[in-house]
Formats: sequence, structure tokens, C-alpha cells
Amino acid sequence: MTDLGVAVVVEDDDDVRHLVEAVLSQAGFDVHGAASGREGVEVVRSRKASVVTLDVGLHDIDGFEVLRRIRQFSDAYVVMLTARTDELDTLTALHTGADDFMTKPFRPRELRARVAAMMRRPRLDAAEDTPREQASQGLALPQDAVYRHNGLVLNPHTRSVTLDGVPTSLTRSEFDLLHALLKGAGAVRSKVDLVRVVRGEHYGADAYIGESDERAVEVHIGNLRRKLREDPQRPRWLQTVRGVGYRLAPALD
Repeated sequence: MTDLGVAVVVEDDDDVRHLVEAVLSQAGFDVHGAASGREGVEVVRSRKASVVTLDVGLHDIDGFEVLRRIRQFSDAYVVMLTARTDELDTLTALHTGADDFMTKPFRPRELRARVAAMMRRPRLDAAEDTPREQASQGLALPQDAVYRHNGLVLNPHTRSVTLDGVPTSLTRSEFDLLHALLKGAGAVRSKVDLVRVVRGEHYGADAYIGESDERAVEVHIGNLRRKLREDPQRPRWLQTVRGVGYRLAPALD
């Protein structure tokens, strides 16, 4: 196995599968292919994949169902690929637990760059997204500590979250967004900032970030709120700053 670990390419088009396998092999992954959804689930399970590329339009079971099954046992990074441009596909993929979404035909260099950005995503270094605005009074948190706020406890070292003492399961992207907002201690984080959190702080400063990228952040935040059972009328953790982004809600009295 390589240092980057295992990548699994789930794609029923032989030409596309071989192309993606070549891109990921050149990037340094130990690559395995699967020509059907059911096979893909088993290969991801048996090979303990770090990264999965997953075609939406598989012939046996669609990519969304494959992703649901994978998410039952794996937190691998998942990039979904589709020939369709319907925004509903993007939203469904993100709701189901995908980390990224690309439309065919795609540029191999862009796929490699996106996967590399995800793999470089800082996990334990508390300095990676220091807030650009001064933190709200009373919400400052030690940069190296477990984060506690209104009954929520996030441990960046074990990547665990509890809510009122009950463990809460989050995807990688949801965890990283919550971590960034907790570290912000009340500072507003723009959607563009949070796109970089999801894709990795090393995602190039000149990389194009469009409306679909910002929409993906909105979907991740929506999923996070649902899992936290957030009351939109009286948010305990995540406040929307209209036209800008999000921030941590104030501490409760």
C-alpha cells in the first residue's frame, strides 16, 4: 500500500474507469477498480479505501445507493462523477454524504487537484483557519483544546462530537465545518472561506469558487443542523449571516 492509501474507482464505463485509475495511480494511490455498484461497495469495504470516485449512473444500483451503503461502514473521501448537470444530483450527492461532485467530461488535472486538496486537509493543527475578525467576547476558546459550547463538545484529536453527552456522527466535511466555526469563536466565516475548509485550506487561492461550491457549503450546513437538531428560530450553535456566511451562536446564559 502507498503512503496515500487506497483509492477505489467505481465506474461502469471502461474508458472512464481506466482514465481515473491512471490519474489516481500517478497521484500515488494504490488503486482498485469496480465495474458495478455492488462490486464497488465490497471493494471499498475489503480494501479499506481512503478515497472513492463514484459514478452516479451505474447499471445495477445507482451511485447514490452505493454511497449510502458505503457510509454505513466508511468515512472515506467520496467524489461523485456524473454526465448529468442537474443541480438536484449535486444536492442529493451531498445530502447522502459525498465530499465533492464533478460533472463529466472533467479535466484529469482538476480531479487530481481536488483529491489532493482533500487529502492535505489539516485535521489536528489548530492554526489552519484562524479567524480574520476579532472573536466575540465570551466565546474565545483555547486553540489546542476540546471545544465546548452550549452542550456541544468537539474533540479535534479524536474527531468526535457529543451533544448533551450523546455521541453524534458527522461526515468529514460536517466535522470540519463545525470545527472551523467553533474555532472562530463567533467570528463570521464567509461561504468562500468555508468552501476552502471543506476542500482543504491548501486549495489554491486562485482556484475558481462558484455558486455551486457555495451551495454545497449550504447543504453541508443544513445537514449539520439537522444532525444537531438545531431549532432554526432559536439556534444554539450555527447562525446564518445573510449575504455573507455563518458564525457560532452566542453562549446561552
